[in-house]
Amino acid sequence: MYNYNRRKTIEVNIGNTPLGGDNPIRIQSMTNTSTLDTPASVEQCIAIIDAGAHYVRLTAQGVREAENLADIRKQLRDKGYETPLVADIHFNPHAAEVAAENVEKVRINPGNFVDRIKTFAQYDYTEEEYAIELQRIRERLIPFINICKEHKTAIRIGVNHGSLSDRIMSRYGDTPQGMVESCLEFLRVCRDENFNDIVISIKASNTVVMVETVRRLVVAMDAEDMHYPLHLGVTEAGDSEDGRIKSAVGIGALLAQGIGDTIRVSLSEDPEKEVPVAYKLVDYITARNHHAPITGVCPADYNFVQPAHRPTVCCGNIGGNQVPVVIGTACGKLAPDYVYAASNAPQQAPSHPTIVDAAVYTAVPNTYPLFDGSQLEQIEQSTADKCFIALDCADVDATLVDRLSSISQQMVIILSSHHINPVGDIQAVVHRLQNAGITAPVVVRATYNEDIAEDLQVKSGADLGALMIDGYAEGVWLENNGTVEAGHCTDYAFAILQAARLRTSKTEYISCPSCGRTLFNLQQTIARVKSATSHLKELKIGIMGCIVNGPGEMADADYGYVGCGPRRIALYKGKSCVERNIPEEEAVEHLIALIKANGDWREA
Repeated sequence: MYNYNRRKTIEVNIGNTPLGGDNPIRIQSMTNTSTLDTPASVEQCIAIIDAGAHYVRLTAQGVREAENLADIRKQLRDKGYETPLVADIHFNPHAAEVAAENVEKVRINPGNFVDRIKTFAQYDYTEEEYAIELQRIRERLIPFINICKEHKTAIRIGVNHGSLSDRIMSRYGDTPQGMVESCLEFLRVCRDENFNDIVISIKASNTVVMVETVRRLVVAMDAEDMHYPLHLGVTEAGDSEDGRIKSAVGIGALLAQGIGDTIRVSLSEDPEKEVPVAYKLVDYITARNHHAPITGVCPADYNFVQPAHRPTVCCGNIGGNQVPVVIGTACGKLAPDYVYAASNAPQQAPSHPTIVDAAVYTAVPNTYPLFDGSQLEQIEQSTADKCFIALDCADVDATLVDRLSSISQQMVIILSSHHINPVGDIQAVVHRLQNAGITAPVVVRATYNEDIAEDLQVKSGADLGALMIDGYAEGVWLENNGTVEAGHCTDYAFAILQAARLRTSKTEYISCPSCGRTLFNLQQTIARVKSATSHLKELKIGIMGCIVNGPGEMADADYGYVGCGPRRIALYKGKSCVERNIPEEEAVEHLIALIKANGDWREA
């Protein structure tokens, strides 16, 4: 499990760009123009394709939009662009059938292809009634499959956490298991009809749910001898550094395990900006192919789907059941829990916890020594109430593990890796510590050499996110030797922990990337909402372009801002709509009033 290898899948034909099998991981994005606006859609498709995308997706709310895909496709082909197009369908099986004649792939959503519109209602089905519902799906899906066979059109079965049907939620709850079963219901029909040009996506805005669900799906498909390629993405990831880091955490955790055949980084920005971020993530992970082998032994109770957090002792505020800490060398917008001052030992008690090299450590209150692997004997002699020990994975052999086991002093292990696959390297060493019964907390120290902020966000999010989301460490220490400043490293470290749902340090925004269904300027709206609410760090606020995933995807948000018509907004408290049809220019003020009315407002 520690070595990078792509999961083996069948090859799926999508126009002139096959997916899965031995093909490279494909990159895609989605337009946010009206599909009825042919010139604008063609122009944006070209921008996405020129950015390097292998596929372009367009929404098709109805039959008119599905029919117009033919014109968009023809104009692109006339201009020399052969990139496959994908139709995105919700609520309208007939639109899917029309689209299947005009594009190379059609995405359908099991949550709303046949089932009624989501209302969060609870239904009690007998086994017979549930079987009737499954037969209804089969009868409606087979004609669509036959059209796809005739026109050699691929299908993406795209499950979204935010649009699970009431039927699925009534039986399985709002759970990863329910998402997997929603997918399998449609997959089994396709297999029974001998249709295999299928791609699967199973997404959520919650990275923990997204990662667990995809893993569950892989296990379930293996059990039924299914090997379809997977499309990865974190829905409603947001914009700016948060959107990039959140996507890197969720997608990167799966790519690192060899899972994923195509990805979309969903940002609330111009769609062509998603493409280079996706390439950076894919290129960074796939560079590990054929790396030097990593050896290790999984703990006996290791669970691939939901790895258990390694039991650790509390060492001050590190370890046990406490939130992960951040170590850094400088403050950004946020201050690290521990500041590493290297050899610049403070002459008086610092105002914040400080770590200094053991060689210059003196017994200054609030200051702690950092030892290395050659100083194990000195750790036992230290008078500090806790010590830090810096280790590289390459040095953690059986002899060192035995010596660590004998240390009685409270210590925190600072673990680094210089392997091209740092995730697998650190996983193997942490399992070695666990198998030896060592319960000292671990802080992962990741060092990069980046001059571009986006590169650092993507790489650190992929590495540290993959480790933290599976409970391999009790803290992070992000460093950079390039020109991206140390204060930004501190902020990115906190953002990674928040993206992994481990520690909240700022307001969380669940915002969709926009598409042709969005009837207001999403980017400007996000900016206005953030400007008004970014000081409310304990809140989650959803900003959604339409109702397809809106109420569902932001179901765990405290408040929601959802498009419900042209320049009209609906406001939600949790899952409940509390106000509809608000003019866009007044909606932020109404949102603030709603937050105040529920006692969650405080002044900046």
